[in-house]
Amino acid sequence: MAEFAGRRPTEWGLEVTGVVTRSATQRTVITLDACGGPGGSGVDQELLATLRRLNIPATLFVNARWIHTNRQLAAELGADPLFELANHGWLHRPLSVNGRTAYGIPGTASVSDAYDELTGCQDVLTEAAGQPSRFFRAGTAYFDDVAVAMTRRLGILPVNFSINADAGATMPPAAVASALSAAGPGDIVIAHFNKPGSGTAGGFRQALPRLQDGGTAFGRLGDVLPAL
Repeated sequence: MAEFAGRRPTEWGLEVTGVVTRSATQRTVITLDACGGPGGSGVDQELLATLRRLNIPATLFVNARWIHTNRQLAAELGADPLFELANHGWLHRPLSVNGRTAYGIPGTASVSDAYDELTGCQDVLTEAAGQPSRFFRAGTAYFDDVAVAMTRRLGILPVNFSINADAGATMPPAAVASALSAAGPGDIVIAHFNKPGSGTAGGFRQALPRLQDGGTAFGRLGDVLPAL
C-alpha cells in the first residue's frame, strides 16, 4: 500500500493498459461470472450441465459473497478438472483507488480499499477450493490503471474479455447464441452462471455445438495465459 499511495490514475474502463482481453493462442476461453449479493447468488445448473455434456472447459470468476452462499458447490467446482475458479472480488466493486463509479456501483475508494477487494476473495477461494487464483476480474469489469498495476504487483493477472455474450445475463437466448457464435481463436468470452432462468444457458446450448462442429478449441485461462 505504501508503494502505490499517492499515485493518480489516468485510465478508467474495461480495456485499461495491463488488463488482458485476449490470448495469443488458438483456443477460445469461456469465462463465467458469479457476482453474489444483489447481483445474484444463484446457480445456473443448466449452463454448467451443458458445458459438462460437451466437455467444454471454463474459468469461473466467483465473488466472495457468492462463495459464502454456495460453499459446497464452490469446493466441488474447484475440484472439477473441467473448471477453474478465479477471483471476482470481495464485494463486487469496480477496482479504483479514488472511488470511481461504473453502472451506478461505487468503486473502491483508496489503495487500501482496493487491496482488500483483491485479497479478501483470494482468502475465501483458498478456504473453499484449496487454492487462490492467478486471475482477477473486478466487479463490473471496470479498473483504473493504478489498481491494475496493484493487481499485477500481487502476482494476479487482471482479465476482462473480447466478447460479451450475455450483457450481465440480460439477453434472450437467440441474442446470446449470436454473440457467442462470433467467438474465435484467442477470444475471451464473458457470460454469467449466477442467474438461472436467464437466456444464457439456452444461448450457449444453441451455439456451443456449432462452434465445436466448426473446429473451435476451448481452454481455461490457466491453459492459455502464462503466469506473471
